[in-house]
Amino acid sequence: MRVFDTHCHYDDERFDEDREEAYQRMLDAQVARCVCVGSDLPSSQRCMDFAAAHEGAFAAVGVHPHEAKDAPEDYLDTISEMLKAPKVVALGEIGLDYYYDLSPRDVQKRVMAEQVALAVRLDVPVIFHIRDAHGDMVDFFRAQKKLPQGIIHCFSGSPEIAREYVRMGFYISFAGPLTFKKAPHLQAAAQEVPMDRLLVETDSPYLSPEPKRGRRNEPAHVVYTLAKLAELRGLPVEEMAQITWENACRLYRI
Repeated sequence: MRVFDTHCHYDDERFDEDREEAYQRMLDAQVARCVCVGSDLPSSQRCMDFAAAHEGAFAAVGVHPHEAKDAPEDYLDTISEMLKAPKVVALGEIGLDYYYDLSPRDVQKRVMAEQVALAVRLDVPVIFHIRDAHGDMVDFFRAQKKLPQGIIHCFSGSPEIAREYVRMGFYISFAGPLTFKKAPHLQAAAQEVPMDRLLVETDSPYLSPEPKRGRRNEPAHVVYTLAKLAELRGLPVEEMAQITWENACRLYRI
């Protein structure tokens, strides 16, 4: 069995004391690949460095909505150069976050739109972060003449919004909250997404799944989300691992 954690943050300081050990635990858990995802230019560089040093790791580079207000004037030039690196497989994570509103919403929208335009021009997949902003995100997508390929990462919406994103051509990635007991709408969405659009992730060190809640998350724990997804779809874990592996490799063009 091979498992693909499509979204993690090995660059986070919470891995400073045991980053290499966590990576080995990932491999021991049969999680053979992961994508380390940037949130600003410095973290994107750290993700690139981690990917370059670890065979099973890849990187995504971009400016998160939280960091949009601090993006330097030439950030798009820097991201364009980063995307040329051999193990950089996506632009992200980018999007809208109205839960924390750490950047003004108009700035979030501008920085996201600029990065989406770059992704379309360079033909690279995009990792989208959307929190409490599905309405504005869907409106944005509908207004575009051309959309990039991409992932709705750590999906948190309803079955209806999942269907809308799938119609637009996106993949839907599920994280630890899928395993929570009080997640009926999320679990219903996971049962409706087409098999060829399903992905799993940890978003570690955040969002630990059951039975690891309350502890730091890490890529090895993606197997719990995978097992829940397999249960919801009535498939053996090994078959779901292969489906999500193939989907991730297709999207990330690995």
